[in-house]
Amino acid sequence: MSLSVLIAAGGTGGHMIPAHALSEELMRRGHKVTLLTDARGLRFPGLFEAADKHVLESATASGMNPVAWAKAAVSILRGRRAGRRIAVDARANAVVGFGGYPSLPGLLAGVALGLPIVIHEQNAVLGRVNRQLQGRVSAIGLSYATTLRLDTANEGKAVHTGNPVRPAILAARDVAFDAPTADKPFRLLVVGGSQGARILGRLVPEAVATLPAELRARLRVEQQCRAEDLSPVLAAYEAAGVEADCQTYWADLPERLAKSHLVISRSGASTMAELMAAGRPAILIPFAAATDDHQTVNAAGFVSAGAGMLLPEAEANAAKLAGHLRGFMGSPEALQGAAAAARSLGIPDAAARLADLVEHEVRALARDGAARVAA
Repeated sequence: MSLSVLIAAGGTGGHMIPAHALSEELMRRGHKVTLLTDARGLRFPGLFEAADKHVLESATASGMNPVAWAKAAVSILRGRRAGRRIAVDARANAVVGFGGYPSLPGLLAGVALGLPIVIHEQNAVLGRVNRQLQGRVSAIGLSYATTLRLDTANEGKAVHTGNPVRPAILAARDVAFDAPTADKPFRLLVVGGSQGARILGRLVPEAVATLPAELRARLRVEQQCRAEDLSPVLAAYEAAGVEADCQTYWADLPERLAKSHLVISRSGASTMAELMAAGRPAILIPFAAATDDHQTVNAAGFVSAGAGMLLPEAEANAAKLAGHLRGFMGSPEALQGAAAAARSLGIPDAAARLADLVEHEVRALARDGAARVAA
C-alpha cells in the first residue's frame, strides 16, 4: 500500500539530514513524502528535492516574558491550522517528527486529525518538543538505546532505530580503515558545525604547533572554519609547517571522512551518527552550551566503547589536545582498534528501521479501525 507521509523537522542540519534520509527510504518504497519545516529548513542544498515542501509558521520562547510566550502560542496555532489543511489535502496516513520547535505545528496537526505519529530523537537526551509530545504519539524512534528524559510510561512505544545518515556516509563505511605507520602521512579531519568551529579554529592549530617536528611533517589537516577564521587558521598552519586545506563548507565531506585517520569534532547527533556509520575514531569536544548537555551524553557511549577520546570544553587546551594527538599518531594499533569500535556502534540500516516503524504504525491503526468496525 502506498502511503502519504508528512515529515515535520526543525531547520537545523541535525534535524534535516536524518529526516531527508528517511524521506529517501520512504520514496524508494513508493510512498509520497511532504515536508513541513521553517524557512531555515529549505536552505540545505540537495535535501527533499523530490518531496512537496511547505513552510509552517512556528516560534519558541524562553524566560518569563508572558508576551513572548503568547506570541509563540499564536504562531504555533496558526502553523497547526495550516498543517491540518496540508495533511487533509495530502491525504496523509502518518506524521513523522524529528524535533526542533518548527516540527511542533505539524505534529499537533497530526494529533488533531488522529493520525499515527512517530517521533524520532537524534540525541541521547530527548529534546524539548519530543519530550512534550512523547505521551501523545504512537511510537518513538531512538538513535541511542538508552535515551535520557524518556518517561518510563512511554518506554513500551520506543524502538532503537539508530539515526539515519546520508547514502554517501554509508559509502564511506565500505572504505577500509588503514591506520598509517610512522613513515606515512596522517590525515586529520576537523569539523565543527555552525556553532562549534570557532573554538576548534583556535585550539587545533595551537595544539598542532606544539607537536614534534616529525609528527607535524606527517600531518595532512583538513579543517572546516568559520569565514572570519579562515585566514588566521591557514596562517597558523603555515607557520607550523603543516599542510592544511581549510574551507568553510565541503560538499564532499563524506569522501573526506572516508579518507581520514582521525576526526576532531563536536559531538552533535549527526556528527556522531556519521562517525559511527563510517567507522572513524575521533577526539570529541562537546558544545558546552548544548541543551541538557546532550552532546556530552551523545559522546559517552562512543568513548566508553574505545572509539575515541572526550575533551570537555572547560578543560580543553592545546597541551591536552596535543597529548591525545600524539597518542593516536604514535600507536597505529590503538587507532585501528578505535576505528573498529566506532564502526561496531554504527547502524547502517537506520533509515530502513525507521521506515519500517512508520509502516507498522499505519498498519496497526488500520487493524484497530477494522476491529472496531467488526465489533
